[in-house]
Amino acid sequence: MDMTDHKAPDFTLKANDSSEVTLSDYRGQTVVLYFYPKDMTPGCTTQACEFRDALPDLQAEGVVVLGVSPDSIEKHEKFVGKHELPFLLLSDPDQEVANKYGVWQLKKNFGKEYMGIVRSTFVINPEGKIEKEWRKVRVKGHVDEVYEYIKGKEG
Repeated sequence: MDMTDHKAPDFTLKANDSSEVTLSDYRGQTVVLYFYPKDMTPGCTTQACEFRDALPDLQAEGVVVLGVSPDSIEKHEKFVGKHELPFLLLSDPDQEVANKYGVWQLKKNFGKEYMGIVRSTFVINPEGKIEKEWRKVRVKGHVDEVYEYIKGKEG
């Protein structure tokens, strides 16, 4: 399901700071929207910390980073506090937004099948269109790849 050049599905979700975040409120800015399976797990922690560490460079390019998982606001608060994450994590407990982006899928792990988030990242341009997407993301090097893509758009 390639969504490149499509309008990014709008949504409103609660964030770890108890605010409500609506994607269309970010029109005029580039948004990196990343979906991840679960707070406090090794891969998700690495990814969140890499986005944290890259945030000054991304912000210098005018980028807003938003993370989305099915975790509760309370879990997000703990995750943000433990790793000093300087961007908002959004709670999608009913997978409504994950479904809109096609990232809630059947997964297999250790012979078990279950529904879950397929780690994915979307770059949404200031007009609200999906400009680039990465699906089935491998954590290692991913944030660098996102930054290189954004930096390469200049000029």
